[in-house]
Amino acid sequence: MSVKISPSILASDFSSLGEEVVNITKAGADYIHVDVMDGHFVPNLTIGPDIVKSIRDKSSLPFDVHLMIDPVQPYIEKFVEAGADIVSVHPEANDDTQACIDKIKSLNVKAGLAINPDTEWEVVKPFMDQLDLILVMSVHPGFGGQKFIPTALDKLEKLRKEIDQSGREIDLEIDGGVNFENIQSVIDAGANMIVAGTTTFKGGPDEYANNIEKLRGH
Repeated sequence: MSVKISPSILASDFSSLGEEVVNITKAGADYIHVDVMDGHFVPNLTIGPDIVKSIRDKSSLPFDVHLMIDPVQPYIEKFVEAGADIVSVHPEANDDTQACIDKIKSLNVKAGLAINPDTEWEVVKPFMDQLDLILVMSVHPGFGGQKFIPTALDKLEKLRKEIDQSGREIDLEIDGGVNFENIQSVIDAGANMIVAGTTTFKGGPDEYANNIEKLRGH
C-alpha cells in the first residue's frame, strides 16, 4: 500500500502562503490539505474559499479540503468552485450528512467523511458506497500541534477492515499529531493517506523534501 502525504497548510507560513504551496509541491507532496474552520463548529477561524482560490494555481496537486464548519452544505459549492478536489464533511455537524455527500458528488469531486476522536467509527457505514475518503481525526479539531490520541489506531484498524470488505477504493486518512515517531503505527493500522502539518513544515523550505521523504519512507 503506497503512502500518500497531504501536508496541512495550516502549519505553513501564512505570510507567504502561495510560495509555501509551491514549495511543498516541489518537495514531493501528494495532496495539499486545507483545514477550513469557522470559529463555531471548532474553536478557531482559518481560511475561506477566496484564499483557496488565490492559491489554486500554485500547485497541480489535488486540494484535499476538510470542512470543519456548521452549517456546511451552503459552502460546499463555493469551495469546489475555488478548486477543491476532495471535500470532507463531519457527521457531527447539524447538517444532513447524506445531503452533503449528495451535494459533493453532484459537483463531480471526491467525497470524504471526517470523524472526531469521540465519534464511533460505525457512523461511516451507511455512506460507504458513496465515499472516496474517510478521515480519522487523531486530535480534537481546532488547532495544530496537538498530541496524537492513541485510540485512533483502533479506529483505523476497524475502518481498514470495513473498507477492504467493501471492495471499494476508499482512502483512509489520518489527521492530527502524526510525526516521524508514530507514523509507522498509523500505517500499520491501515492509514494510506497522512495529513502532516507541523512535521512537514519543520525546518523551513529546505527541509520539506526530506521531511516528506522521511514520512513516506517509514
